[in-house]
Amino acid sequence: MKDRGVLTESMFYVLMSFLHNEMCGIEITEFVDCKTHGRVRLGPGTLYTLLGKFQDEHLIEETQTDGRKRSYRITEKGREVFRDELTRLKACVLDGEEESV
Repeated sequence: MKDRGVLTESMFYVLMSFLHNEMCGIEITEFVDCKTHGRVRLGPGTLYTLLGKFQDEHLIEETQTDGRKRSYRITEKGREVFRDELTRLKACVLDGEEESV
């Protein structure tokens, strides 16, 4: 993620939600709530702002529209951004674990 910076926690989990399936907004919200056991809450404003930003950055793409329901999938660039952030977070955890011994 050389040019875009780090992902916020909400951004990280929204990208994660697409790794195995296309999803619509409610499915993303449910995935994040379940995955984080309610720790990360996505309001509609936050979610749809992130989806728009991710589309603008070509991290996700819209795949289907059914009335107001829109589905999205992750792009290869989105997968790369997710992997880079996961690597960065793992390094942070290792650094923290080394210091807490």
